[in-house]
Amino acid sequence: MATVNVGFQVLPKVANGNTYDVVDKAIEVVQKSGVKYEVGAMETVMEGELDELLEIVKKAQDACIEAGASEVMTYIKIHYRPNEGVTLDEKLRKYR
Repeated sequence: MATVNVGFQVLPKVANGNTYDVVDKAIEVVQKSGVKYEVGAMETVMEGELDELLEIVKKAQDACIEAGASEVMTYIKIHYRPNEGVTLDEKLRKYR
């Protein structure tokens, strides 16, 4: 399967506590996964195989719940190009 980019944003509902701390737990899941990724101010973008990346998003949601969120809204964007794949480098190269 072609390499894709998946961008996602978790919005945990936290009654008492710091939302950033909960989001950090979601980012830790991505960091530990071993996939290529970029953390941004509003979302994290990963590069890899679609099924694997979607599984990481699910684990990131679970991490938010385990960190004290009562619920999580998650926004997902997928850039899919079946014939040649999509990379973070091609998108970001001219800005670095």
